[in-house]
Order: sequence, then structure tokens, then C-alpha cells
Amino acid sequence: MLAIQYAAAQMPDLVKTDGIRNKIHQDNVGRIVFMARNIPIDSLSQKDFLKEYTLTKKSNLNIRVFLANSIINYQHNLAPSLSEEQLRTSGNYQFRFFVDDRLIYSENIHYGCGLKKSTTTTFRVPLTDTSGADFWSIYLFDRFKDNGGRQALTDGTHRFRIEMRPYLNIENASTPIVGDLIAKGELDLIIQTPPLPKNLIDVQKIKPSADFEIAASDCDTQKIKELNRQIALENFRQITSIVVVVKNGKLLLEEYFNGADRNTLHDTRSVGKSFTSAFMGMAISDGFIKNENQVLGDFYELRKFANYSDEKAKITLKDLLTMSSIFDGSDQNSESPGNEENMYPTDNWMKFALDLPIDPKKQKQKHWDYFTAGVVLLGDILDKSVADGLEKYADKKLFKPMGITDYKWEYTPQKVVNTAGGLRMNSLDLAKIGQLYQNGGLWKGKRILPKKWVDASLSSQLPIPDRDHEFYGYLFWNKTYKVGDKTYDVFYCAGNGGNKIFIFKDLPLTVVVTATAFNRPYAHPQVDTIMQEYVLPAVLKN
Repeated sequence: MLAIQYAAAQMPDLVKTDGIRNKIHQDNVGRIVFMARNIPIDSLSQKDFLKEYTLTKKSNLNIRVFLANSIINYQHNLAPSLSEEQLRTSGNYQFRFFVDDRLIYSENIHYGCGLKKSTTTTFRVPLTDTSGADFWSIYLFDRFKDNGGRQALTDGTHRFRIEMRPYLNIENASTPIVGDLIAKGELDLIIQTPPLPKNLIDVQKIKPSADFEIAASDCDTQKIKELNRQIALENFRQITSIVVVVKNGKLLLEEYFNGADRNTLHDTRSVGKSFTSAFMGMAISDGFIKNENQVLGDFYELRKFANYSDEKAKITLKDLLTMSSIFDGSDQNSESPGNEENMYPTDNWMKFALDLPIDPKKQKQKHWDYFTAGVVLLGDILDKSVADGLEKYADKKLFKPMGITDYKWEYTPQKVVNTAGGLRMNSLDLAKIGQLYQNGGLWKGKRILPKKWVDASLSSQLPIPDRDHEFYGYLFWNKTYKVGDKTYDVFYCAGNGGNKIFIFKDLPLTVVVTATAFNRPYAHPQVDTIMQEYVLPAVLKN
């Protein structure tokens, strides 16, 4: 354990900084100034400092921070006994956002944010940007808006203030240590919600479909109009479609946004993993695979791969289906040898997975850990086991019987369909897959999947660590939504960007949401908000 000495007064600097760089820096030490664009410090003048600003979807609102010292030296004053490297990885800046003198949101940003923490005394970051920049500060401002900022910034003029302090996470301390104020700035933010065309707000008329009847049942159209309004205002970002199927497989809502339509093939990323579960169920039913308890040693000569062990050979298909294998692989840990980002550059994804060692910690205690390479293995096993390969098998056994003819696969370097994700499909065809599971494996009265397999897939096989009452089945997720005083269990497929197929347990309800918010921190949380605050209340109004 580190012995921490807390400073009662200003300590000598630990590192040499860039100092006060020029006169504009000297005149504004301790200030956060707002700019309407990226202005280099050598070109910056007082006249560029904003006193008021109209915030719109096309804004490029920037801040420049003028500090008297570097963040490392500010942290050193909080814990003089820590080294520069310890300080660097134990804290950073705390940002506090105020609207009309009311604290709305506070965040201790990750220690990895920012550059040259030892020397920097002034820096510029965007809060909003239209160029597609990938700054930590943009995500920070988004989190402020998502955590009360949007509700606080109603139409009109608001006094907006940002304050910054240093913070440290000290070992065995119950809360972070936060230092004194080091910079602040404010301006008047003007919010003017633009008028929106009526066609962007109204509930969209459903066109006839060969596969779905149109539901006569009603829903709360005002809720849906408000949802459409929030999507049009980009308060819910990059949503491309919402489809709702209700009792007896009838279409209740079919809404498209941001240039998408009924024919759009959506890149649903890891939603495709759940399709792999369906293919496995069919392959077992058809006798190509005995059952999900078969082991890797039944399908591969594992001694030809690196890191052989008897334990690896005993990994079951069920272990891979439930993301609970003992492979040393985790997509949640960027340092994991089996992280998916290490797999993609290789020329043989199957070999990458089978070469991985086992994780001794997982040997001791089996638990859920998201592992994309394991689903690649399932796809390779299926491709080798079923008649004519997985691509033809999937088309013959699943897609054609359900009238799904327009779709697009991605492939592994071995030219096997990529079962880990990337299968593109239109929204109504995604809804068919949801309905297939909603109906226990039946499509229009025809048995496609064994009911026993559907039940096993849509079950709580393992709890998901660090998530309250969330579970995993056979490549399906499970969670609970609460509307009013009632809870509703739902199983779902999930893919990067906010793509979802929801299959409700005790409601005759399937919902598809497609989106393109790839790698954005708001992608999945905003879909939860859409479901809990708009779609479910609208559908359940009766």
C-alpha cells in the first residue's frame, strides 16, 4: 500500500511545465474561454472570446483552458509522496457543468484523457463539432447533456459555466480527493429549438407488406410523435429505424429516420451473433452436431495449435454460446490476448482463437466474459459440419423459409460467413427473426427452430457481472425494463451502434431498433431510454 502524505499548503513543483506561453495566456490564467471554432493560441485574441453563443446541431463550440500550472503539479500538491507516473495514472481533471448557477453534471475524466499532462498549461478542446472529430471532450459534453443538461437547457438564454479541479483516486480511499478550483469560464448559451416539418413528427403510415398484417390496435401516438421529434432534433442520435410487432405478428409501428427506408440493409454488427445461436439449434436438430455439450476436441486436432491443454480440448459449444469459455480472451479488456481487435488483423481468425491459451482465473471460477473470437469458432464448426457449408445451409433452412431474400454477409479471411457480426438485413426481416423466437420457433405455423432450443436460448444461463439483474442465454441477452410500477423481462440481440431485436417474455411484443452510432458511448443507453420512456409506454397504454 502507498503511504500518502496530504499537502496542507502549496508544494514545490514536481515537474517543469511549459509555463505561461504568451501575453494572452498571462492575462487569462485561471480562465476557461469559449470560441466559435478552433483558433490556435498564437492567433487568439480577446475579441475571439464568446460572451454568448447560440447552440445548434451545426455548432462548433470550443473551449481553451488557461492554467497556472500543469495537472501533474496540481495533483502533486494533493499527494506529494506520489511519483509522476503514479499521479499520471491516478487522476486527471474534474469538470463541473452549471446551468443558471445550478450544478447539473460533474465528472472525473479518465486518467488517459488529454496529452502531455506533466507539462501542459493551456489546451483547446471542442465541446461540439461537425467534422466528425473523435475527442474525449465531445463525449464529455454529450454525457453532460444526457445527464440533465438537455432538460436544463430549455428554449431561451441560460448562464452556462464550467469549472475545473484536479482529482486523484488514492488506494484504499473511499472517494476521490478533489483539489481547489484551477479554472472556470461562463457564457450565455442561447437555445432555440428549430421548427420541424410535420412529416418528421407524425407517425409514419405503414405500407402493405407480404409478410405482416397491419395492426388495428391503437397506441399512444403522442408518445411516438414526441419520440420522432427527439430523433429529428438529434437528441437521440443516428437512429435509422424502429419497428414494433404486436400480437399475432401484426405491424403496429414502422418508423424510418436519417435516410433509411424499408429496403435499407442495416449493419447490425453483433446482432449477427444471435443468428449463430439459431444456426446451431438447427444443426443439432438436423443431426449435423450431436448437442451443445460437444467439446472442441471433437472438431479440431488441437495439438496442431499453440498452447495445447486437455482443459482447452474440453471447452464445450455451450461454453462458447454462453460466453463462458476458459479461453484467455475478453473483448472487455483491451490488454487481453484474445481481444477481438487482436484477431481482425490476422489472416486466420480460427487459428487465432485456437492458438489462445486458457485463463487460469476462469479455470478456478467460470463466469461470463464477452468473447467474439469464440463465436467465430462456432461459425467455423458449423461451416465444417453442415451440408454444403454454413452460407448455403443458412439460406436453405432459415432465410428462404421465412421469405428473407435480400441480405448481405461479411466473411472471415477463410471466406466463411462471419458469425461474429456484420450480417446486413432490412428492418422487417430483422423483425421476422424476433417473431420467430416470440413464437417459440414457428414462422407462419411452420417449425423452423426446435422450441426446446428457443427456450434454452432465451433463458438466464449466466449473470452478467456488474449489471443489475441482467443475464446471458445462448448468444442472447436478458434484462428488465420498468414502466410505472411494472417490470417487463425482455430477451434481445445487441450490436454496436445501438442495434437491437427485443423479444418480450410475457408480452406479445417484438421491437427492432437500428442505429449507426458505432463506438459511441450513448449508443446503447439511448435505446434503453427510447424503449422505457417512449415505445413501451406508447404500446402499453391500454
